[in-house]
Amino acid sequence: MGLFTKEIETMDDLFVHMLRDVYYCEQLLTKALPKLIDKATDPELRAGLKNHLEQTENHVERLDRVFDMQGLRPGGVDCPAIDGIIKEANEVAGEVADKNVLDAAIIASGQAAEHYEIARYGTLIAWANELGLDDIAGVLAETLEEEKEADRLLTAVAETRVNRVAA
Repeated sequence: MGLFTKEIETMDDLFVHMLRDVYYCEQLLTKALPKLIDKATDPELRAGLKNHLEQTENHVERLDRVFDMQGLRPGGVDCPAIDGIIKEANEVAGEVADKNVLDAAIIASGQAAEHYEIARYGTLIAWANELGLDDIAGVLAETLEEEKEADRLLTAVAETRVNRVAA
């Protein structure tokens, strides 16, 4: 189901579609993050990515709970945006020979994914509030804060060490 199909007729339909989009995203990231962890060489970057992998697994569990709160079976819809971010991350990681530069590339790819997720969760929270789904908005807000914290961590690692070493 594409974003602008006849199957999306109401704000509720749009909310569920976006929920399925972010579910697909989180599922895909649980598979992509271990590959980035394996390639990263900076110890703080590796630790941050490992921590975020655990958080991402919790994000999937939270989304399962949100689907349950909606009376729906959990499931995703294809998301070309996150597919593209992950494809680009894999391509860049395969092209960078210098391990220090590779760490900088991993951070850039990680932040692209985080920014996408931050945008999606922010939208879902706003829509949940409009739809009177305050309990769901609260669950989603927990994840949004973790996504923002992961982005802050990536920025800190990049700015305090990785970018300087790569340059």
